[in-house]
Amino acid sequence: MSSSSFSSFYSTWFEQLNQLVQQLSAAPRPPTTHDQHQDLEKLVAKTLTHYTEYYKVKSAEAQRDVFNVFAAPWASSLERSLHWIAGWRPTTVFHLVYTESSTLFESHIVDILRGLRTGDLGDLSPSQFSRRVSELQCETVKEENAITDELSEWQDGASELVGDCSASVDEKIRLLVSIVQKADDLRLRTVRRVVDLLTTQQAVEFLIAAAELQFGVRKWGLDQDRRRGRFG
Repeated sequence: MSSSSFSSFYSTWFEQLNQLVQQLSAAPRPPTTHDQHQDLEKLVAKTLTHYTEYYKVKSAEAQRDVFNVFAAPWASSLERSLHWIAGWRPTTVFHLVYTESSTLFESHIVDILRGLRTGDLGDLSPSQFSRRVSELQCETVKEENAITDELSEWQDGASELVGDCSASVDEKIRLLVSIVQKADDLRLRTVRRVVDLLTTQQAVEFLIAAAELQFGVRKWGLDQDRRRGRFG
């Protein structure tokens, strides 16, 4: 797959993500029947599969040209400025969960004080926050830091890339591919593990919020680039 092919793939994948989010948003929440609950579960699984497909194709692109993956010509300047090892930082997920749950909690405060449960992210139980989500966040931070350290070590030895030994250069590039793949694996695992901690309705709310953040950043970034003449 060439650079232009991956850009085309990303454009199609991004539009399909938009369609999935529209389906998630249109689904009854909370589900009131068994069929509605099953439909929500299928939509959540379909969305996760969509992310998995992206990272599968991106992994192949990294093996073909890892420097192109870092350059990310399919992304806006803003998106690239926010990248951590050719993609979003995994711990961003937890900031999103905390922000969304806090916002929804405040919007439902009257219902909550009356003892009514909403079923969305504003209804996360103390045990979900204080123990399970917090523990997962700590684990993710450790893995994220370890991968960051690997990239730092790789950069420290970057002078080998301008040497005469092709075998050394090839090994150096293979190591960079491995670092990108580790980062992408952590990104995908983090999303999946957070979804596993949530109820189906909460997972839907989370996936919608994550995608809408991605849509918003991309739209704003592309708009800014067009003003500067960087995108047609």
